[in-house]
Amino acid sequence: MRALSQFVKDKRKEVGLTQEDLAIKAGVALTVIRKIEQGKENLNLDKVNQVLRMFGHILAPVNAREINLDGNDL
Repeated sequence: MRALSQFVKDKRKEVGLTQEDLAIKAGVALTVIRKIEQGKENLNLDKVNQVLRMFGHILAPVNAREINLDGNDL
């Protein structure tokens, strides 16, 4: 979750928003932004995606069979 927390914090600062501003614009509670930026692990994926959409991204579960790590199908 460290990468997610740093990504959101960096992007928020890059566009000059406070945590409160981002929460309002994303339509989530301020506590959601704080939890994301603190790297909490028990987050609601829908809420995280509401925030990430502000920066043109989303998170989605990945099926291991869809990942081709060595060039061979699993």
